[in-house]
Formats: sequence, structure tokens, C-alpha cells
Amino acid sequence: KVKALEFGLSVHQPVMLKDGAVLEILRELRPDIIVVAAYGKILPQDILSLPPLGCVNIHASLLPKYRGASPIQQAVLNGDTETGITLMQMDKGLDTGDILAQANLPILPEDTAGTVHDKLAIVGARLLIDTLPRLARGEITPIKQEEALATAAPLITKADGKIDWNRPASEILNKIRGMNPWPAAYTFIGGKQLKIFSAVIGDELPGTAGGVFIGESMCVRCGNGSLVLGEVQLEGKKRMAAVDFVRGFHAERGRFQHVF
Repeated sequence: KVKALEFGLSVHQPVMLKDGAVLEILRELRPDIIVVAAYGKILPQDILSLPPLGCVNIHASLLPKYRGASPIQQAVLNGDTETGITLMQMDKGLDTGDILAQANLPILPEDTAGTVHDKLAIVGARLLIDTLPRLARGEITPIKQEEALATAAPLITKADGKIDWNRPASEILNKIRGMNPWPAAYTFIGGKQLKIFSAVIGDELPGTAGGVFIGESMCVRCGNGSLVLGEVQLEGKKRMAAVDFVRGFHAERGRFQHVF
């Protein structure tokens, strides 16, 4: 929107697409094609059939995998090592249209949903610039999605960020990465919420899940393995390194204790 306004382009932000005024605006614009990215609404048929080249959606997964609102988070949560961008010819379904083009992107161990999002934004822009002229020239044959391979990526909520320390360390680490930056993985300590933005796999610890060894940092026992916390944020406080957090955390150091 900011760039469009800088270039003197008109910007419309309809709250509802079923409003007849929106359709009239689009008809006046007479678009050859409509491109949709992270819009969150299903376009009505009147709009889908308006441009001669149709409506194209930039979807942040390799469809038919991860149809829905949170494909990036879901890929990281599941520990995937690869994702990508799909340019799709939109239809009345939810991310069910024919595939026009795809581009792959590796997911690195240190990636979060936020970093993958930013990388995919660049990949998607480049793929769009390459694909639209070819589509206009009739050089692309749409490919139908394989329904048998379809998986869902439902909307992420704040409640999804809560950590169950009985789960394996690798699974909890993926949750921390997948929920960063929003809504952030969290637990509770002393009755206050503690958001966790980064961690690494640690050594085995004694005791039960949710127990913590306080040393130079915080090492948390999981259902299988442990995690050394990296960056955290206590409710009402700023984000900080776990090493700084434990300096103000009143607990006996060098001893395993149940905290979470």
C-alpha cells in the first residue's frame, strides 16, 4: 500500500467483497489479471470471472500441501526442510485452483516462521514477475492439484503457542521456531507468562518434564531430551537473553528444580 501510494496509484481496502460497490470499482479498472497475496478471503465468482487472465494467488507452500491460512507456520512446526511458493489460478475453493508455477525454498535449522516468511516474499515476487508475462502470452499450461496429497494449514491462534513440556525436545523446538514471531511459544513461571523465542537442543537432564537446571542459562527437561533457552520475554518485561533473565530469577543455581 505504501509503495502504491508513493507511485500515485489508487488504493482501495474493501472490508467485504460482496459489496456491489467493490465490483463496480474493479469493473472500472478493467484489470487484465488480479493478483492476490495473503488476503484471507475467498473471492466471489463475479470477481473471479472479471479479468480475462483470471485471478492468481501467491500461496506460501508447495500446493497441494498446506492449504489454508498458516502454511509457513505449519511447515516449520512440522520440522519440514523445504517449502516454497505456488502461483495458483484461483477458483471458488480454498487454495484448490490449478497450479501455474512453483519455486522451492529450503528451511534451515535456524529458520523461524518469520525468517521463512521474509525469504518467501522475495521468492514469490520474483516468481510472479517471471510468470505473469508467460501467462499473458499463453505459454503456461495449468496443472490440477492432486487431491490425495492435500493437507491443511488452519489458522494459528494464541492458544496454539502454549508449550507442553511432556513433548519431545525436537517437537517443542519446532513449536518455538514456528510460533516466532507470532503468537510466540509460551509457558508459565511464577504465575506469569514467559514467551520463548529461541532455544537449542541441550544435554539430558534428570527429573521430570518441565524441570529446569539454572546455570549460566536455563536448561529445561522435556518429555524426551532438553532445551537450552535462548531469547525469552517475561510478561510485562522486554525481550532478553535467557542468561540475563536468570540473573534476576530467584532460584538456587546449579540444582535441578521443577519450575514449569
